[in-house]
Amino acid sequence: MSDGRPVLIYDSGIGGLSVLREIRLLLPYEPILYLADDAAFPLGAWEEEPLTQRLLELFSRLLDTHRPKATVIACNTAFTLAGDALRQAHPGHDFVGTVPAIKPAAERTASGLVSVLATPGTVRRAYTRKLIESFASRCHVRLVGSDMLAEHAERELRNEPVSDAALMTEIKACFLDQGGRRTDIVVLACTHYPFLANRFRRIAPWPVDWLDPAGAIARQLVRVLGDRADGSPAIRRDLALLTSGRREPGMERLLAGFGLELGSSSQCFDNQSRL
Repeated sequence: MSDGRPVLIYDSGIGGLSVLREIRLLLPYEPILYLADDAAFPLGAWEEEPLTQRLLELFSRLLDTHRPKATVIACNTAFTLAGDALRQAHPGHDFVGTVPAIKPAAERTASGLVSVLATPGTVRRAYTRKLIESFASRCHVRLVGSDMLAEHAERELRNEPVSDAALMTEIKACFLDQGGRRTDIVVLACTHYPFLANRFRRIAPWPVDWLDPAGAIARQLVRVLGDRADGSPAIRRDLALLTSGRREPGMERLLAGFGLELGSSSQCFDNQSRL
């Protein structure tokens, strides 16, 4: 039975909307609070210690103010860095994380050549390399860190077109042709990237499987919520908050297209200044 509390979805920007889209398919009646930490965007450019501290402080305030029933961290960079620390800090709260889909990629590849397209922060993370050691030791896994793709995705979603050449610059290192074998799977290890997947398919030098983890994240949320999931239609207000406090008509229209109302910066925290 639902208690009326929302599911919190966190991302550094609007990339987590790709996860929200899948959650809506499986949990259409679940109240949502979407937080875009755009004041810190891009997270991949941060050093580990200050970013971990920021995330711990931010979630402490969020959980205290909004009391979500569960939290989806729809950001590989944030979760691979701070997921364990957040679970230790809030042992009674359910966190659903996002990690590079290396295990399913290793299970599906026919050529044994897999690329992981990610932010520089995710590529640097020891967590990512442990996933490769644990689940893809028999594959050749190429880690490709992109400085610009998350920003390109944000621009595309705001109807600011990005050229094919700019996208190709970021993804070309994913494609390896080696001894008659070719890369056949590219893991999209940032929730921004699925919004560019159709563009990637068009400009790729050969067809590959672009692996989007959003569906798996939504299914894990269903398992975590269990009978706490809201199964009854109700009038509700699904809210989006931006840590920067920005208000732009284009952003409001984009969020409205995902069923979200852009709240005011004062709604981020009770009697707390923005980070």
